[in-house]
Amino acid sequence: MSDDFPEHIKHLIKILPDSPGVYQYYDKDNTLLYVGKAKNLKKRVTSYFTKEHDSGRLRIMVAKINDIKTVKVNNELDALLLENNLIKNLKPRYNINLRDDKTYPWIILKNERFPRLFYTRKQIKDGSEYFGPYASVKLMHTVLDIIRQTYPLRTCSYDLKQENIDKGKFRPCLEFHIGRCKAPCVNKQSEEEYAENISEIRQIIKGNIGFAIRDLKTKMQKAVENLEFEQAEELKNKIEALSNYQSKSTIVHPSITNTDVINLISDDKNSYVHYFQIINGAIINSQTIEIKKKIEETDHDILLFSLVEFRNRFNSKSKEIIVPFAPEIQLPGSEYFVPKIGDKKQLLDLCYKNALFYKQEREKQIALTDPEKHTDRIMNQMMKDLRLKEQPRRIEGFDNSNIQGEYAVSAMPVFIDGKPAKKEYRHFNVKTVEGPDDFATMEEVIYRRYSRVIEEKLPMPQLIVIDGGKGQLGAAVQSLRKLGLMGKVAVIGIAKRLEEIYFPSDPLPLYLDKRSETLKIIQQIRDEAHRFGITHHRNKRSRETFKTELNEIKGISSKTSDTLLLELKSVKNIKEANLEELERIIGKSKATLVYNYFHPAEKNTEEQNTQ
Repeated sequence: MSDDFPEHIKHLIKILPDSPGVYQYYDKDNTLLYVGKAKNLKKRVTSYFTKEHDSGRLRIMVAKINDIKTVKVNNELDALLLENNLIKNLKPRYNINLRDDKTYPWIILKNERFPRLFYTRKQIKDGSEYFGPYASVKLMHTVLDIIRQTYPLRTCSYDLKQENIDKGKFRPCLEFHIGRCKAPCVNKQSEEEYAENISEIRQIIKGNIGFAIRDLKTKMQKAVENLEFEQAEELKNKIEALSNYQSKSTIVHPSITNTDVINLISDDKNSYVHYFQIINGAIINSQTIEIKKKIEETDHDILLFSLVEFRNRFNSKSKEIIVPFAPEIQLPGSEYFVPKIGDKKQLLDLCYKNALFYKQEREKQIALTDPEKHTDRIMNQMMKDLRLKEQPRRIEGFDNSNIQGEYAVSAMPVFIDGKPAKKEYRHFNVKTVEGPDDFATMEEVIYRRYSRVIEEKLPMPQLIVIDGGKGQLGAAVQSLRKLGLMGKVAVIGIAKRLEEIYFPSDPLPLYLDKRSETLKIIQQIRDEAHRFGITHHRNKRSRETFKTELNEIKGISSKTSDTLLLELKSVKNIKEANLEELERIIGKSKATLVYNYFHPAEKNTEEQNTQ
């Protein structure tokens, strides 16, 4: 351990136990800095003071530690649960920050005789039953509506003690007259019948709609056998209403029951975690949370933290948990499942898409409200992905075009802050290379570009992107070495077939996530280089073709051809021009040559008349 730390810290670490637990770091003002869990408290805490940390924020936190407190627990799971609660309640400065300040609604079955059913955002410990919370208010209202359509329940707040009913204190209200309540307040519905309805409602709220439908079908069959046709009709209507709701809710395979699904996407500063709670093939809860990273939290840490948070929040006891990777700590009574194919894999992918959509929406908001912050985030991500020493604020790309070695050109698009800067685009006509030699072409163009940048003191890019694999990249590197720029400017190559990223000193390519912003920007640069190069190549080829036709005229030089094309824009216009117009541009003698070349019939007629 470093001598930089106070003696009392060294002493505290020496006496830490070799057991699972939770540790808390405090600064000199007794402010809580960080809460963490550990399988072995002594080893985990010691690692903070003996390892070299890449994160500057983590180094600052460790330097501030003035006191360490620990809580021993029985196992890793207890440590995880305690850590989760302490982070949520105490909000330490350097712990991940759950960006979620919403109060979600619950469905409540009130603890009273003839229980009422309604929604609330506050929980009171009075013996009532609470179901939820519901991340989607729309879903909650849908559940309440289907229950109210199917089961007549009271909505009044009367104290329906039997003695009050017997004294005739109440009268049936409008709800009774329109069929939404059976008026237990005047003994028109027994407590047993009402309780039976409440039992079925519990199953529906929990998502067990199939169970409720089966129970109703059994009752309907008995009613038919007893010739109670009105009751049977009423039960049939309930079954149809529940079946209709079930068909709308089931968006996954019906065999997937009592399952939690969780997936996440992360960048340098934030993680976005999406969760599904599935009961009998129906997603009954779906929610995304954003977690702000503070120090060196891994995806494993964040997944575990989020999983415990979601299961507590939605009171989930699901035995199966579908995850993108298996967390290190097993939750009791549950089993992790990492699917590779099939319905469960599709469900995990859907979870990822929801997290990605939430991330993209957040980024759009930031791009509108704080564009500099948005750009800075993208630049930092590119710097990390491409192992750069600085943000690639200016990127220059290169692509070559030719047809069997003819009309060779190269294009250079420029991106500033991740966006095309079209005024900065340049193209090059290849001068020293003969034949289809892409490597030599790249070497020439790179040397010409950056020798000029050095001579004229133009802005130097932070990144050069070469369209091609190791060969083209190697050619570019040769020119950069000649100019003394290797190590001063980063250069990479991108191969088209598998979108491989090549680095000068690494024989193995880098494969970026196909959905990453870094790869998308590099692809856009490559595509712009290709588009810009093809356009220039086409124009040059067209001009050369025109020149070839004009150069076939005896006595007409390339310079004269250029003058005519510049003035009249095309060979077609030159052909259609009269002699006077041509004389005005290139003089009488040359105009006559051109005019006679394109109008041989008139020339022959003139010669015959002379004879």
